[in-house]
Amino acid sequence: MSPQTDPLESLDHATLAKLVPELLLIGQLIDRAGMPALLGEFGVDGMRDVAIEEWQAASPHYTRRMKEALSITGDGVAEIFKGFQLDVGAPPEFMDFRYAVTDHDHGEFWLDHCGALMDVEPMGDRLVTTMCHDIEDPTFPATALATNPRAVVEPVHRPPREPEGRTPHCHWTVRIDPDAEPAALPEPARESASSLAVDVSFPPPAPRDTTGEGSRDDYAGPLLSDLRFDEFTSAALVRITREVYLQMHLLAVGFHQSVRRRSDAATADRLLAYQATGIAGVAAGRLRQVLGTGGDAPGLAAVLRVHPLAGPVAYTGFSCGTAGEDDDEVIVRWDRSAAAFADDTWAPLLAAGDLRPLAAAAQAVDPRWTLTETGTATHVEAVLRLGDEPVRESDEVAVTRISTGAAFAFGPARTPLPITPV
Repeated sequence: MSPQTDPLESLDHATLAKLVPELLLIGQLIDRAGMPALLGEFGVDGMRDVAIEEWQAASPHYTRRMKEALSITGDGVAEIFKGFQLDVGAPPEFMDFRYAVTDHDHGEFWLDHCGALMDVEPMGDRLVTTMCHDIEDPTFPATALATNPRAVVEPVHRPPREPEGRTPHCHWTVRIDPDAEPAALPEPARESASSLAVDVSFPPPAPRDTTGEGSRDDYAGPLLSDLRFDEFTSAALVRITREVYLQMHLLAVGFHQSVRRRSDAATADRLLAYQATGIAGVAAGRLRQVLGTGGDAPGLAAVLRVHPLAGPVAYTGFSCGTAGEDDDEVIVRWDRSAAAFADDTWAPLLAAGDLRPLAAAAQAVDPRWTLTETGTATHVEAVLRLGDEPVRESDEVAVTRISTGAAFAFGPARTPLPITPV
């Protein structure tokens, strides 16, 4: 397969519709993968600051991109909420956002379930306050400003929960203040703006037979209470999926740049490798379930083709195929000239010879997969072969798996209802 062949194009509509919420959840778990390393390196305050800068660096850019990909126009609270619904920071159900809109300038949202709170609450009030106050206060506005820089996001209540077990888990208002000074792009977003991921373009999805698939090709029209991804066309799902991959890469960029600012390049590389390895293993295990593949070479290749280390291929230069006398090997390649290798994301780690994320992904499909690096001057390359003995799961993956999101199961599809001003 050449890097220009997008594996998403070969997936049927039903698989694409299942893939999108999975990738949104995997993107949210990037935080769970990286935070333990930050705690060990910088303590709670340093972890807090990197988390803030990571999301500030990424969300203004990727929110704008997703809106453009789905023709989300307008600058009101409804459009802000549409951006939330397609954000790796708010995967459906795991972060169960509910919305109400009063008019163009006023609305509110609340979380009937916050998976991130479920992860942090057992650790005590200090970490809950760090997440729900210190991190959310500057990062919600950073996302909202991509739609309207005069948006003001304010809490009604948020954890620590008083009384204990309070629901909804948190509640916020959003208003557009015409007299407010437009919010400036946060400094981390100004630094990450030079990343090629911010403005990378994709070819339109290839035409296909649309019989039996959804008819929604964009997200124009009213805000919906929930998104049923099977109601979108395959072309729209391909566009959404490409953008979700970029959201993950932009989070990695923000993470790396924030760590580097407070330490050095070597530390940033080391912590980013920890993050990449942890999320790679958890992602591969979940993606295997979505695709329903086996642990053999064709099954592993299918998982790797839709893995965050691979997508979007127009950005990463990824290709993958089976080899060997009985198709019992998997050859994985990244083109070093691809845009991702010029950004502060995971690709430069691979180029430097750190293939632990790839190994973690393969071993989540079957722990017996072994890796041999065979790279060239033009490509990062590895051959994966099935060995005899299982490899112990890496610490990075095991720590990421502690999150309740790692084993989260999506429920039955919900009926999307239009949310109109009251």
